[in-house]
Amino acid sequence: MMHNLEILRRVVDRDISVLLLGETGTGKGYCARAIHAASRRADKAFVAVNCAAIPETLIESELFGHKPGAFTGATREGSMGRILQANGGTLFLDEIGDMPLPLQARLLNVIEDREVMPLGGNKVVSVDVRILSATQRDPIDLIAKGQFREDLYYRLNGITVRMPPLRQRSDRADLIRKLLHSETGSGPVVDIDPALLERLVRHSWPGNVRQVRNVVRTMLALRSSDRLSLVDFSEDWLTGGPAPSAPADEVAQIEVDADGEGVLSGAERDALRRTLEGCRWNVSAAAARLHISRRTMYRKMHRHGLVRVGFNGAPGSRELV
Repeated sequence: MMHNLEILRRVVDRDISVLLLGETGTGKGYCARAIHAASRRADKAFVAVNCAAIPETLIESELFGHKPGAFTGATREGSMGRILQANGGTLFLDEIGDMPLPLQARLLNVIEDREVMPLGGNKVVSVDVRILSATQRDPIDLIAKGQFREDLYYRLNGITVRMPPLRQRSDRADLIRKLLHSETGSGPVVDIDPALLERLVRHSWPGNVRQVRNVVRTMLALRSSDRLSLVDFSEDWLTGGPAPSAPADEVAQIEVDADGEGVLSGAERDALRRTLEGCRWNVSAAAARLHISRRTMYRKMHRHGLVRVGFNGAPGSRELV
């Protein structure tokens, strides 16, 4: 990421196309907005187009605009199109690998001639726009399959920046803290317990930064205090990813106490005990509060040796651990 930042700093104010590559959720769109915000075009429009989200029959008019009555279903007022909307600013073409081949040829002409011809029009319009593009697909593979124009690829590929997946980044802990800070905004400061941070860092995050942000938002919405802990976390939110592992480059390693028990395990035991006490040892209620099944709750209680003895809510009642 530091290498990417240094490269982008050098070209931020140069009229060089930037192609962002990376898995979904790695922050390509955020990076594109950051490039625009740091450039001399920052006071002009930033227009983002998701080429995979617009129906193929409409994407041409969306990009290039159309004159009134240019085609069946065209608006009576016509449309200037996204390229002209970005005039003077930045046009971000997300998922460019999904753009239909005929449109790729028209886009190439726009980039080379700096002119746009709206559908149904007979006069070109000059345009000054910087092109940023992104795709999670391999452009070289698309070219080999005949699904992407080689000449357009080389025109968009002024600078290529590969956004690494989160599992390869060594700043996961810092990123989680940053997202926690940004999501709280002007609200109260929210801390995160080391045991919870360790659990989050160890996950492989197949959804990358987007998935982390969603989990952080969920924990903040459901938190019971201004310090997030394992009580505020549910394993179900990570469904879909492989089981957590501890790669060699892990930022936060599991500390081991004198009894040889991991801090994470001890924190989970304490969190379970507090939740059970708060629910008057109603296992179903405690499981619901932790967003886990009763079966999982019983399994965790057994693993940590949590046993209720004579607990009825009366003074003198106790539980043995």
